[in-house]
Amino acid sequence: MKRLVKMGIPIFILLILLIYILAIDSIPEHITVFQGESINFNMLYGMNMSGKANEQTIAVASNQDNSITTNVGNAKLELSLLDTIKLKEVSVDILPKTKVIPVGSVAGLKLYTSGVLVVGMSEIEGQDRKMYRPYAETNIQEGDTIIAVNDTPITTTEELTTEVNKSNGNTLKLQYMHKEETMQCSITPIKTGNSEYKLGLWVRDSAAGVGTVTFYEPTTGGFAALGHGLVDIDTEELIQISSGEFVTTNILRINKGEKGNPGKIQGTLDKQKKIGNISKNTPFGIYGKVENISTLNLSASNEMEVATRNEIQLGKAEILCSLENGKIEKFEIEIEQIFPQNNYDNKSMKIKVTDENLIEKTGGIIQGMSGSPIIQNGKFIGAITHVLVNEPLEGYAVFGDIMVEQLYKAQ
Repeated sequence: MKRLVKMGIPIFILLILLIYILAIDSIPEHITVFQGESINFNMLYGMNMSGKANEQTIAVASNQDNSITTNVGNAKLELSLLDTIKLKEVSVDILPKTKVIPVGSVAGLKLYTSGVLVVGMSEIEGQDRKMYRPYAETNIQEGDTIIAVNDTPITTTEELTTEVNKSNGNTLKLQYMHKEETMQCSITPIKTGNSEYKLGLWVRDSAAGVGTVTFYEPTTGGFAALGHGLVDIDTEELIQISSGEFVTTNILRINKGEKGNPGKIQGTLDKQKKIGNISKNTPFGIYGKVENISTLNLSASNEMEVATRNEIQLGKAEILCSLENGKIEKFEIEIEQIFPQNNYDNKSMKIKVTDENLIEKTGGIIQGMSGSPIIQNGKFIGAITHVLVNEPLEGYAVFGDIMVEQLYKAQ
């Protein structure tokens, strides 16, 4: 018996430690709240949270709702044990109470990169018929962005081609961006059989696509779209942009989705009207300013509050999306799961299409519907971001507060 007791004590202590570790891990390092919103941390005995928000001292008592602050800005909270042992720091972004006008119209987007994006590499046949790889001695990788050649800024593929041909085969100094870090290398162009100089790099300076405008924010004139960022089709990296524009689009056809084969909205960007300028391409959507508000056919009467996360409920909601030119429709969906602590990606909620009319038209969630605003109980709660490839009726959505935060950062 004594032996069992001796064995049980350390096991009990380890179990308690595990429970505390899990509790600490469950508290996120970053959260977003609206002005005056209450938050709740599930803390165990002896755990305390306190800090400052805009010079205002705050304390969060265990397992109670506590208003962070009435002031917009940032707060730094410190989680401690018995007010002596620091366990974790939590960063809080406090957003102003926001109203938006959900949109739901399909639009075309054009993005222009900061420099030229490297999307591939290949050997070059020189004048001597030998094969060369000029990039082999550099650290350039697919997804990097060339921003200068011999200190001359590069913004287009044409400018890069011009500078390479001006080299006459002399070594060039390339400046490029690799994962937000500026780097340099030397590279010697190879003269080809047609007397042109090549680096063996395939590059691109722009991208285009179709997506859904999520909302318009009247006080800033800003808009949000897609709910996810635009990535390069070759590198699968988020495109770093210098500028961009949103334009109206003419829907040509709807390709229905099925298991293993996502559908899509096909549209043309030719001879369309400009909606506004894009300033930011983020993992949580595309953001910018509306220039021609008449292109969105908005009504001020549709303005509504952005819901806090604790207001979002499992169950019925509705989306707005455009499947026909000049027509925005409402369709029912179901909120199946909510991930309230998720601030690191755009899969905040799991959703399911339940509207038979939408299923008949699209087969579920299809490409081009990303950004479709979600409304529940008269408030904007988020936007569609993903479809499950093997289950086209289901997908994910991003929280509305995350999109609002990104909008303010883009101003």
